[in-house]
Amino acid sequence: VRTANCHRCGGLLTEQWARRDRVVTTILGFSDAPSPPSAVNPHRATAAARMAAAGAFSPLSGTLLRRRIPLHHHRRFLSIAAAASEAPAPAPTPSQPPPPPRPRGKGYFPKKNEILELTCEGLAFKGKGVCKVDGSSFVLLCDGALPGERLVARVRRLRRGAFAEAAKLKTLSPHHDAVEAPCPLAADCGGCKSQSLAYSAQIHHKYVQVRDLLVNFGKFDPRKLESSDSDAVLKPIVPCDEIFRYRNKMEFSFGTKRWMKREWKEEKEEVSKGEELETDGYSLGLHAPGFFDKVLHVETCLLHSEPADKVLAVVQGSWTDPALGLTPYDVYKHTGFLKHLMIRTGRNVSTGAPEVMVNFVTSCYKPELLVPLVDRITKISEVVSVVNNVNTSVGNTSVGEQEYTLYGKPTITEMLRGLTFQISANSFFQTNTKQADVLYKLIGDSAGLKGDGSEIVLDLFCGTGTIGLTLARSAKHVYGYEVVPEAIADAQKNAQLNGISNATFVQGDLNKINETFGKEFPKPDIIISDPNRPGMHMKLIKWLLEVKAPRIVYVSCNPATCARDLDYLCHGVEEKGLRGCYELKRVIPVDMFPHTPHIECVCLLELC
Repeated sequence: VRTANCHRCGGLLTEQWARRDRVVTTILGFSDAPSPPSAVNPHRATAAARMAAAGAFSPLSGTLLRRRIPLHHHRRFLSIAAAASEAPAPAPTPSQPPPPPRPRGKGYFPKKNEILELTCEGLAFKGKGVCKVDGSSFVLLCDGALPGERLVARVRRLRRGAFAEAAKLKTLSPHHDAVEAPCPLAADCGGCKSQSLAYSAQIHHKYVQVRDLLVNFGKFDPRKLESSDSDAVLKPIVPCDEIFRYRNKMEFSFGTKRWMKREWKEEKEEVSKGEELETDGYSLGLHAPGFFDKVLHVETCLLHSEPADKVLAVVQGSWTDPALGLTPYDVYKHTGFLKHLMIRTGRNVSTGAPEVMVNFVTSCYKPELLVPLVDRITKISEVVSVVNNVNTSVGNTSVGEQEYTLYGKPTITEMLRGLTFQISANSFFQTNTKQADVLYKLIGDSAGLKGDGSEIVLDLFCGTGTIGLTLARSAKHVYGYEVVPEAIADAQKNAQLNGISNATFVQGDLNKINETFGKEFPKPDIIISDPNRPGMHMKLIKWLLEVKAPRIVYVSCNPATCARDLDYLCHGVEEKGLRGCYELKRVIPVDMFPHTPHIECVCLLELC
């Protein structure tokens, strides 16, 4: 069968069968251990050895390229499996020695729930550690593993033989640049995965991720990216001056169980079983990593402001009082009152003093139940606003269908690049205000506006207009596009608040543009694109390559999709018949969120 000519392709199927054997290995669960001979498929024993190239996977982006197999080949695989299961295995003779243990070489593949000793070699997608077994080239992505660390982990799931995901059980030897995490919940919370890694090492690994993605996904020449000349494309990463207390917004969830942390039992010096500790009693905190129904109780958080921490402490000490009659929302029974507690911090424009907004998200509107909490938290001088978002849906969102102001004003203010912004409970605003000021300066420098008011700026994915408004005073006109109508309304209010009349904001989905897009505004001189994590849609890429603006400033929160889009804009998309017409001039990584895997990049492209 393997050497027969195929009437569809007219050639030998050797290479095609080699590829499909790899898929069969995954589907049928064949191992690389020696198997008895089979008249139906004599190549079973070697199938697993060819799984190493089963899919093109990048640990940096978490991307797995899967091949689709025609239905008639699936039927053939099933018939092979059925026949193989019926074939009796040869009985071992008494003199036959026991089979040797599987060597952990290049062809080694772990099994699900197998417990392994691993070495972490780097950080990748979502901050997961890139780990390998000694002597093996197989990649396991392990949450909580840090570079240089030796650890014990359990294999959680296999991804079509291309890689596996593992859960860290315990540390055998600490990682390089180890420091003591100041937060006792750092290992269990998931919000600050890298607290135990020195900050200098954190930004180094983020820089390496950006570089590797630009080379592997963006197909850019590494010699030009990191040349010793001053014109090197990839610039040093911009660190964050404040690595704690930098967030101006935190969202906590109420839960019916107090999930404390994960502990592991040890028997005979081997980790054998994991247990999640749940105790009776309500909880208020952050969701445990990977769980929508488990809330890790948080008494204090080192990421948000000190006034916000005061609010959290007051709520924690009050809301479980039986006399108040407050109940957390049960995600299974869909009963209970309190869903989320959101705390936002801004600044008074006149005095510069912090302003705190507290937002209670509830399942229904019963303001009388919140009165005792409101009375207690408003004794904190920084609290100037308390609102109630009512969300009657069974989902986990914190955005309500109705919003009510329970105390003070409905918005707080913040200053950014000399402009004043009003922030409501559900407004989008950069979470790290001080580092956003640094980021926006880099965007302005990359845009390179002449300052004579002669240039048209197109701000794609403009949000509440923060980037476009900071450039408006040096431009002729700014046009902003955003899909969220509430964000467009906030952008228009912010323009009026700052006396900016040369900015127009339009609500529209940039993933669904058609041939009429761009007719309602002049050809832009500069395009700012700040998409969300999935990056830009191919329709928008095509439009950008057609309109040929002299400069594009691409701002990205996901370096994987950023590298992909830069590749399209610079090198084209052959299968779509699109030719690239831009040259990548500069990439500046910016660390906006210390102790997390998130990386921001400011990229400048110029028309060839």
